Amino acid sequence: MPALKLFGRKWLAATDDLVYPGLFEILIRLTWLILIAIGCVKYYANTWKCRLGGDVVRVYLLGEVTILSIVMILTLFIIRYSSRGSITDTHARRYVEPLLTVKIFMILPEINWNILGTLWISSKNIDCEMEQYTMTTVKAMVFFNWILIGLTVLGFILVFDPLGSLDICEKDLDDSSKHGKISRIWRRRFKFLWWMRKDERANETFQHVAGLLTALFRGTDLVPSDVMAGLILLRVRQKRETHELRSLNLLSRPKYTVDARDIFIDTPSWMTLENAYHFLKLSIASYGQFFVCYQHICTGCFRLIPNLTCCGCFRKKRKVILDDNCCFCNLSGVKYISKLSDDDILFASFKNHLCEIPFYVVADHKTSSIAIIIRGSLSLRDLITDIAAASETFECPGLPPGSMAHKGMILGAKALLKQLYHYKILEMAFNTYPTYTLTLTGHSLGAGVAVLLGILLRPEYPNLRVYAFSTPAGVISRSAAKVTEEFVLTIGLGDDLVMRLSVESTEDLRTSLLATLAACRLPKYRVVLNGFGYALHGVPEQDLNKTWANSDIINSIPGQSPLLTYTEITNNENRVLTSDISQRRFSKMRLYNAGLILHLARCKHIETDTRSKKKKNEKKYEMRWAQPEEFTKLIVMPRMLLDHLPENLEKALATLIEQQKDLPIYFDP
Repeated sequence: MPALKLFGRKWLAATDDLVYPGLFEILIRLTWLILIAIGCVKYYANTWKCRLGGDVVRVYLLGEVTILSIVMILTLFIIRYSSRGSITDTHARRYVEPLLTVKIFMILPEINWNILGTLWISSKNIDCEMEQYTMTTVKAMVFFNWILIGLTVLGFILVFDPLGSLDICEKDLDDSSKHGKISRIWRRRFKFLWWMRKDERANETFQHVAGLLTALFRGTDLVPSDVMAGLILLRVRQKRETHELRSLNLLSRPKYTVDARDIFIDTPSWMTLENAYHFLKLSIASYGQFFVCYQHICTGCFRLIPNLTCCGCFRKKRKVILDDNCCFCNLSGVKYISKLSDDDILFASFKNHLCEIPFYVVADHKTSSIAIIIRGSLSLRDLITDIAAASETFECPGLPPGSMAHKGMILGAKALLKQLYHYKILEMAFNTYPTYTLTLTGHSLGAGVAVLLGILLRPEYPNLRVYAFSTPAGVISRSAAKVTEEFVLTIGLGDDLVMRLSVESTEDLRTSLLATLAACRLPKYRVVLNGFGYALHGVPEQDLNKTWANSDIINSIPGQSPLLTYTEITNNENRVLTSDISQRRFSKMRLYNAGLILHLARCKHIETDTRSKKKKNEKKYEMRWAQPEEFTKLIVMPRMLLDHLPENLEKALATLIEQQKDLPIYFDP
């Protein structure tokens, strides 16, 4: 950091990103140099005996040795200067850009010499008797040289930044103009997603997402490796702060319990671990064939076969099945995971457009309910729906005035409601099962949409229930979230990233990254190397202090930082365009999780089996009620991605249910 400036533009790489790629290249080129040098020693004298083309062979051998030596020397210097200084100390790496420019231009003679080597091994105009070693070496070298040149071109494509034009940073452009120009570039990038352009909400969604991404990252001069290094440093920082708070007795662990009777003593009867586990299984089933193949990589396809409907798209259907393939593979996955029969599945839509999420409707006889199950994020369209995350007005009977919610989820809930009314799904379902209640459920994005859809349907179905699993943090405003506690049960596991992910927490994370990177005194290659060690062995105590140049810096979040590029304050759209990164806010209102939040966690202590006197190796879980405010900050933890996976949440719920059997029985006096 900051981003490399070459050929009049910025790139998605920094001057301190070249240490490990350079070492890898040195290893390869040193191997080649040794092999070609041996070939020269063994064969060079014989080139004078060639009947035709001996001068070409000599030029190739000597030229290849020369080019390899020059490139290796350049790479060594690049590695040396790239490894200097801390992440923000760009002056120590001031020679990296000119050296890298020279090295890039060395690709041209490398290509020419590789063409010459290709002609040698394939042309009939060169007639030399070569020993087997030299011929094999030259063939292998030419082949791998073309691969290396291809990798170099691929590297340029990967680090190319369409937003990197230095014209955008000119000072004669005011801040509003820069914001608009960068937003237009983001929209042009989305236009490459040609299969989404015809979606009904494509233009509106792309425009919204472009504005959000522009507001988040403009002016930070961060590259992907900075984010990776920053997350590693934030893990160390957060652990250090936790230790300091605990040493001052300012931080205590919340009280958990394994006893479901204590947890659900004051809740409605439908809020139970067994019901939650049952509807989580149905939520997992909404992922269809992809989840079956993910869980059973080798045998997934064979598991789908018994439930397939051959040429089903040409047959007369008893139920409405939308946008599945011809053999109903997704429906087969739903039936395989959920163990539902054809008669129980009343409707299924696998239509996946922007802000339009797949779902299915079933008659669940186990809980006597009509269940709407909404799929979580599985495609790029779903990801863009997730990113369309700014707060939008959400007016509905029963909600406080001025309530707001996640924009993409509002659109998804309204699109789903439109389908329910269009096909009269609920009307026909309740005509068949008039005593059943309405239940909505989903995982991740599906959980957020289920909450908002439940709010929309509640005036018509006042007794409906919602089971939301691993819901994103930015779903609904706080006053509206309070209302949803009457009919929504939200369940999350451990350090789940998504349960803490919102526009506001991402903006806070961006600011913390900038402050933490500025305070670090280690070079980036050391930070990345330490990160691998942390992943394997945890963060050692000595790293909590030696990482920082100034311990006071990490305890504050400055408005300006060496990582920020030049910006000016403008009166227009000040909440988006302010130059003070710590004050820049895209959303109009902070959004929270909905409903009563049951947080599951792994037991910190190890229980001992008194009968066998052996430690139990199986994972144990405990639970507690949490508040939405506890999920407003992103925490960098090793399991933050794994805890969001539905199979891990399913395992935690199953373990908790099993643990209830071992609890003592209470008798009323």
